[in-house]
Amino acid sequence: MESKSYGKNTICTHAGQLEDHQFGGAVSPLYMSTSYPFQDVEEKRYPRYFNTPNQQGLSKKVAALEHGEAGLIFGSGMAAIMTSLLAFLQSGDHVVLQNAIYGGTRNLINEEFKKFGIEYSYVESNDIASYEKVIAHNTKVIYIETPSNPLLEITDIKAIAELAKKHKLISMIDNTFASPINQTPIVFGIDVVLHSATKYMSGHSDILAGAVVSSHANIERIFNAGKNFGGTLSDFTVWLLERSLKTMALRVKRQNRNARKLAKWLEKNTQVTKVYYPGLKSHPNYKLAKEQMKGFGGMLSFELKDDLCSKQFQDSLNLIKSSMSLAGVESTILSPHLTSHGLLSEEEREEQGIKNGLLRFSVGIEEVSDLKADIEQALKLASKLSKVIV
Repeated sequence: MESKSYGKNTICTHAGQLEDHQFGGAVSPLYMSTSYPFQDVEEKRYPRYFNTPNQQGLSKKVAALEHGEAGLIFGSGMAAIMTSLLAFLQSGDHVVLQNAIYGGTRNLINEEFKKFGIEYSYVESNDIASYEKVIAHNTKVIYIETPSNPLLEITDIKAIAELAKKHKLISMIDNTFASPINQTPIVFGIDVVLHSATKYMSGHSDILAGAVVSSHANIERIFNAGKNFGGTLSDFTVWLLERSLKTMALRVKRQNRNARKLAKWLEKNTQVTKVYYPGLKSHPNYKLAKEQMKGFGGMLSFELKDDLCSKQFQDSLNLIKSSMSLAGVESTILSPHLTSHGLLSEEEREEQGIKNGLLRFSVGIEEVSDLKADIEQALKLASKLSKVIV
């Protein structure tokens, strides 16, 4: 199908779907084989080469959603990130990274790049001049994440893309928090778009996967690295992810709406000192978010009053799960300093503004009234317990 002429729901449903020529079934058939012919065939298929029928079909769907030419599906978001970076970097090269990025990515850079002899510099998200200032003769890549995890900082995608092109660099973005429903960075000039497909693409907290979308030339380069690293995904999980993607637009739009309502409500709550959500007019980059996003996302973070214990609050929740990961249809909450950014030092977390009392809230598709009631009762109970402890 020519995806450019269709809306997101239609692309989610139909792009990349495999035809069941034997029985005419309504969904993609599942090809579980790990062994295919090698003689007298146009393409030699092998699971580690990202080219089984299900892998190729899903890659087309993801590429269509991101307005890219081609895509690849990986075993995890980190596999997608590492493979893509190493496809364009080698010993002696330099990469410029946004300071506020996912803790796992930062830990990867800090621990592994020194082993490979790759240099790196961190800069503040929206200070474009700072990016240009640290670009050196050996810089090859600029890497950003917007909205960022967990403080929902917004980076000017178009400005970064233009800066990268000016210096003939590859621009990469982690688009996980936005999802292709809310943001399509390739439209703004970004070269490589990355996802933890475990999150919104899966949406049901039962799949681990990653995705990359770019031009044919860039994907070929990433493929050449990926086939050696072996970070591909089993066809059964690929099939499950393709099924999940069919409802992504519906899920994300509901999560957008719920999160914005809850962010506005939490901002007025006297037990909450600060709310981080790009859909709030109080957000420092609200205008920019409005310009480059179609929706503000289902993720928000907030800080409780100092006399409230975040652990007691989370333990008191009944409906919202205190749980790792994010973006499922169910609402979840966690403490970034113990989870997503737990691998970083306390100094690194403080540098990013991640306090121990910060809570990251992944808003699901439940009724907003039920989520509010759960938060209210947990706040009351946490407040009572803090008074008893004092």
